[in-house]
This record gives sequence, structure tokens and C-alpha cells, in this order.
Amino acid sequence: MLHEDSKEKIELLAKIIDESDNIVFFGGAGVSTESGIPDFRSVDGLYHQTYQYPPEVMVSHSFYRSHTDEFFSFYKKKMIALDAKPNTAHMKLAQLEAQGKVKAIVTQNIDGLHQAAGSKEVLELHGSVHRNYCEKCGKFYPVEYVVEAKCTPLCDCGGIVKPDVVLYEEGLDYETMQKTKSYISKADVLIIGGTSLAVYPAAGFIDYFRGRHLVVINMDDTAKSVRADLVIREKIGQVFGAI
Repeated sequence: MLHEDSKEKIELLAKIIDESDNIVFFGGAGVSTESGIPDFRSVDGLYHQTYQYPPEVMVSHSFYRSHTDEFFSFYKKKMIALDAKPNTAHMKLAQLEAQGKVKAIVTQNIDGLHQAAGSKEVLELHGSVHRNYCEKCGKFYPVEYVVEAKCTPLCDCGGIVKPDVVLYEEGLDYETMQKTKSYISKADVLIIGGTSLAVYPAAGFIDYFRGRHLVVINMDDTAKSVRADLVIREKIGQVFGAI
């Protein structure tokens, strides 16, 4: 159920979208929680579950190197959700792109749900579970290969098949970063959804925005919401469903 003041704000968002054909959407884990994928920081997120090591350690590059089997056990159990389906937010954004309004989607998520919904220009800051490569020979493997492996997935050549996801301690892809900066700096409207903007360097991209409207849709307080001219504290699927 939407709050009364939220309805007015959503009407304003609809007007902003209607009047623009240069929108960039910047999304985080909150976009996919309505598809049943847990985030790290919410009350029932991974940070609040008990493991032998903290989740941020278990998805770090050094843990991947030193505890490879344990890394894949956690990764397959908690980071891959092949049954998840795109929700209203994913579908609406794909529709807005098809209409020529949304120019790009920048996502911190690795689930591929934006593409599953039909979005074409998706910049995945943290990579994707759907791309996996042998570290030794570079051979590509689908996500199913990783899921079905008994522990650490190995290539025919004997190398480890590593997911193309950005682990803690690893840098973001340079080309993806440059494209993100370019889209955001040229955008007329920037909609930030489902992210607390607590993770850098991803959160720093917002500083490149010079357009007319900065919109934040997030249930919790967003670090940069003070700069936003429109803040809607509702579930993102409900907001896009009402537009």
C-alpha cells in the first residue's frame, strides 16, 4: 500500500519521465529483492546471517584464492538465483528503454534480470553470474556449469572457472566505468533506485550528474538523497507499477 504523500511524488515522477528522453537509471540490490534475491545490508540480508566468516570476506578476492572450495560453496548458495524472475521495476525500465526514454541502466546487481526483462543497454558495474571464464585458457562457461560442479568448477584444461563478478579487493572494469560516467554526465534525468550508495567506487558515479532531475527511490535513507529533488521511500516495484 502506497503512502498518500508518495502518490503525489509518483505523479511528479511520471511527469518527469514523460518530459524526458534522456534518462539514466542507477540501481542496486533493492531492485532485485522484490524478485526474491536477498541483499547484503537489509535486516534479513546476508550481513545479518551467521557464517564462519563475514559475507564480505567470503566474496573477497583473497578468500577466493585461499579458500576456493568454501568460496564456491557460499557463492553458489547465496549469490546465484536462477529461479528469480524480473519484477515490475525491471519490466517497466525495459519498456521505457524501448520507448527511447531510458538511455542506459547502470546496475550494481549481478543477476542479469534487467537483460531478462528485455533491457539492451545494461552496464553491470559488478559483473554477472551468467559469464564465467577459465582463468587459464579463457574458455567461456554458462552459469549452469558452475552450479552443477561438485565444488570448485574446473575447465577441461584444468584451470579454475571464475565467475565474471567483481569481488571485494578487485577493481571495476575500466570500459564499463567510462561508459557509466559518460551516460550519467550527459543525462537529463538520473533515477537512483534500490541502493544505499554505500559502496564505492560505484556510488561516486553520481557526482558526474549535471542534469535537471535527480530522483531517489529507496526504502532506507540514501547517502546522497540530500541532493535529490525528489525522494520516494517506497518499494521500487510498487513505484514503477504505479507509473
